[in-house]
Amino acid sequence: VQLQASGGGLVQAGGSLRLSCAASGASGRTFNTFTMAWFRQAPGKERTFIGGINWSGRSTFYADSVKGRFAISKDAADNTVYLEIFSLKPEDTAVYYCAASVLYGRPSPSDYAYWGKGTLVTVSS
Repeated sequence: VQLQASGGGLVQAGGSLRLSCAASGASGRTFNTFTMAWFRQAPGKERTFIGGINWSGRSTFYADSVKGRFAISKDAADNTVYLEIFSLKPEDTAVYYCAASVLYGRPSPSDYAYWGKGTLVTVSS
């Protein structure tokens, strides 16, 4: 399984951004068992959970700290998961990672077996 995150860059505070995570390398049957999630890691800090979505895209779960400004979505027809971030703040500056797990609703990075390389988001004030 390969995960490729993209869409990061330099953004001004107050703006919005949409990140993408393209999944490949497994059968449709395998992907159907996956939960996809987004994490982020700010400089010098631990990797933290943002939210996740089941493969069908019909169910999502989020960390309490990000509810309202982050939205995860997935088109049922393709293998791409999206993370939209609204009202960006300088403290959102981080490397954003997508990950996959066969477990649903888990916020711990250790529950995710597959990881993309991450995409850097830098928010200027």
